[in-house]
Amino acid sequence: MKIYVDENIKNTVRVFPMQGRYDYLRYDMNENPEGLPKEFVDSVLREITPEFLSIYPEPDRFLNKYAKFLGNNVKYENLLTTNGSDMAIRYILETFGEKGKEVLTVTPSFEMYWVNCNILGLKHVAVSYEKDLTIKIENILDAINDNTRIIVLLNPNNPVGNAYTQEELEKVIAKAKTVGAIVLIDEAYHYFYDKTFLEYALKEENVILLRTFSKLMSIAACRLGVIISNPDLIHYIKNARLTFDANSIALLFAERLIDNPKIIENLIKEEKEGKAYLLDKLKENNYWVKDCLGNFIFIKTKRNAKEVAKDLEEKYKLLVHPYGNELLKDFIRVSVGSKNAMDKFLDVFLKVDKD
Repeated sequence: MKIYVDENIKNTVRVFPMQGRYDYLRYDMNENPEGLPKEFVDSVLREITPEFLSIYPEPDRFLNKYAKFLGNNVKYENLLTTNGSDMAIRYILETFGEKGKEVLTVTPSFEMYWVNCNILGLKHVAVSYEKDLTIKIENILDAINDNTRIIVLLNPNNPVGNAYTQEELEKVIAKAKTVGAIVLIDEAYHYFYDKTFLEYALKEENVILLRTFSKLMSIAACRLGVIISNPDLIHYIKNARLTFDANSIALLFAERLIDNPKIIENLIKEEKEGKAYLLDKLKENNYWVKDCLGNFIFIKTKRNAKEVAKDLEEKYKLLVHPYGNELLKDFIRVSVGSKNAMDKFLDVFLKVDKD
């Protein structure tokens, strides 16, 4: 029997994350290695009653609180919740992409951009990094043309970790306006990297900004992302959004987090201390390391990077992220957490990666 399958979906090649990671030390997916304080988690769980679970999600209470939390005159009308920021990416590409037209990113970058382009029949155009792991803004500007519908800037980018200057962003926004394109700024790693382009999402007609609760906020399991933009663009994306997208447990945890800013402050403090400690210890052991500005770093291993990652996984149940492409093949990416989490990583890594 011949069954119709959309050609774009049929021809998309997917690689899904490893399963069964619960018993491992996880430094491979930019999660918080230790998670939120147990007493906080327990206090939120006590609010999840049978009645709570029986009611469909209502995001507005969270969104009004989150608008105040962000400040900068952010209003409810500037915000939209989604089932993780990867669902936000899908909605934005569905809404503002055009089949056969172009979505521009850098490469390497977060894979869900090109995956969604494939699924939706959009043409993915990727501007490559230089061999010294820098990106030339001139190359991004030169790639914007009349067929460009969306330009994606991860700030900082995952995995390489570069960030854009205000001047560079303004050049991209101006060029995008000449061709009627959206500029999508992905700030998944905000709070690890203090600078933000939030003001542009509020004042410009063609800018959208993404935030997530999976990284610093440490609730990746719950899946919650937020889209920030002007009310007109939010309205169009809302038309594409599922009626009940972000779940109630995610919204409750997120609301309680912003009710308790001291927890957020401590998460930022612990991560910054842990990263500084890790970078110093690696340099003491003669490693080339790169602070990637988010909650992760690059380490140039002394042995083959893939072999190091394999030994860490198989012998010590510790996960890191190696790469297959030529630009990054000599590195592993390591998620950063508290000093205690970094000690656990170093104890194993320095045993495995020896000359």
